[in-house]
Amino acid sequence: MVSACFQVVGFITATVGWFMACVAMAIPQWKIRNLAGSTILTVEEGWEGIWMSCINDSGGLLSCDIHDSLLALPSDLQAARALMCLAVALGILAMVVSSAGMKCTKFARGEERFKASLTVTGGALFILAGTCVLIPVSWTAGNIVADFYNPLVPISMKADLGDALFLGWGSTCVLALGGTILCCSCPANSERTKGSMRNRALYQSTVPGNRINL
Repeated sequence: MVSACFQVVGFITATVGWFMACVAMAIPQWKIRNLAGSTILTVEEGWEGIWMSCINDSGGLLSCDIHDSLLALPSDLQAARALMCLAVALGILAMVVSSAGMKCTKFARGEERFKASLTVTGGALFILAGTCVLIPVSWTAGNIVADFYNPLVPISMKADLGDALFLGWGSTCVLALGGTILCCSCPANSERTKGSMRNRALYQSTVPGNRINL
């Protein structure tokens, strides 16, 4: 019963991390640049994401332009698009596999060892999805920091860390936590073996004519 509760907690935690990764992939705030407005009284903020670039002025007007070509993106955003899509796909696969292996589901009822292996596999897939989120987020942040302190880069080309990067780091931690809980929620093989041997010995002790030395 305790392991089943841990499985539910781990599954919910990992699902929240997967949802955070989806939001981080969708929003355009990967790179933030302060741009000069059309007049002295206006200030514009440029957002660059893996799917679109947006300009938000002080008047609240937001205009976005979807990236038409993948080759026009920087290398870090190209890798981010591929790895974030892979992370989302791995998260969906992990939810399907882990939900089938959880004790509260009816799939493969009675096959405890098989269900435990499904749960562990789902937890490992969640951790792998978190790794796929961590790589592009850290790569993009590293390039932003390197360009910010590079004197050869013009001030207009310098960028700040966007909200999507912090959301991606949080998603990585939550995915890793949920996947670890799922992996640790299944008892070890030795414990299952001892439990089955104990149950078999108790059953045989109730049969007349059997003498079991415990």
